Amino acid sequence: MTTKPWLLSLPVAMGYIPLGMVFGFLFVQAGGAWWMAVVASLWIYAGAAQFMMLPMLAAGLPLPTIALATLVVNLRHVFYGLSLLNTLPRAWSAKTYLVFGLTDETYSVLTTLPSDTPAKDLVAITALNQGWWVLGSTMGAILGAQAQVQLIGLDFALAALFAVLAVEQWRASSNSHALWVALVSYGVALWLMPAQALLIAIALSVLVGLWLQRSSRNTPATQKSA
Repeated sequence: MTTKPWLLSLPVAMGYIPLGMVFGFLFVQAGGAWWMAVVASLWIYAGAAQFMMLPMLAAGLPLPTIALATLVVNLRHVFYGLSLLNTLPRAWSAKTYLVFGLTDETYSVLTTLPSDTPAKDLVAITALNQGWWVLGSTMGAILGAQAQVQLIGLDFALAALFAVLAVEQWRASSNSHALWVALVSYGVALWLMPAQALLIAIALSVLVGLWLQRSSRNTPATQKSA
């Protein structure tokens, strides 16, 4: 398996550039200056939360309300960070940036890497992924400031990106437990509350993952090898 950061980051680029373009385009169309879209991607870098803040800003909601909504949407990243504690670099600056840049897609790429992957490669992958997002946002913002263009169909890029990353995770894993847990959790969540299916599915997946991890620790080594 290659560990070259730019190669590992290419699948993310295919999703982040078009999605970043959509964000930059919509930001400008909502009345924001093009350079503010770039600043948002540099300093917020929260994907779905950036899309979510567009109608909230347009509606004139106060910043504390937008900040709270962003915190709730990105709360799952806390669990991402906890699972990477043993692989984070020791240098304070590198660790801080990795925590800041840990998106769904970056987490998916980092967790497929061997445990002895150098810290500089982890930082490089994270920086490249954010670079794709900033590049797309800049292109979309400039495009939106120049002309009225329909971006129909680009929203499919996110679904396609997650599908590719899920397949890579499945191939890199020694079992398919995580995939089946996610599918069953989403099915249960869709049956219980269709409008909040994604949020409930994430919560169920986290709970089942913690239970499986605890069960694995309590299982004697002889039973594991049997």
